Amino acid sequence: MKFIGTTIILTAIILLAACNTQPAPAGPQSTSLPADIDVATAASLRGRDDVVLLDVRTPEEYAQGHIPGVVLIPLAELPNRLAEVPKDKTLVVTCRSGNRSAQAAQLLRQAGYGNVHNMLGGIGAWQQAGYPVEK
Repeated sequence: MKFIGTTIILTAIILLAACNTQPAPAGPQSTSLPADIDVATAASLRGRDDVVLLDVRTPEEYAQGHIPGVVLIPLAELPNRLAEVPKDKTLVVTCRSGNRSAQAAQLLRQAGYGNVHNMLGGIGAWQQAGYPVEK
């Protein structure tokens, strides 16, 4: 009886210890950013080698103005173009207002991307904050 009690206690300790372990970072460029970031945070990340800004708007919207250096993959095409999106970089997803980019970020996370962030407010908030835009 004492052996069974000790076994149960040890098993409980092992299980509790396993519950408290932190997951390994997504990769060498893993950040501790929240899922949703503001334009100031996105702007501070822009231009880093370990960060990709991904615009999920349509080509027509993109032509009207986009963040310099952003990669365009429209949301409708994203599921078929995942091979073009690196898994070893921090991804900042943007659109017009933040709605489609939130959908794209969720899609990317479900596809196994671990370091994905939605830029709140989209290109509208970016422009309003005075950050550069290319046409």
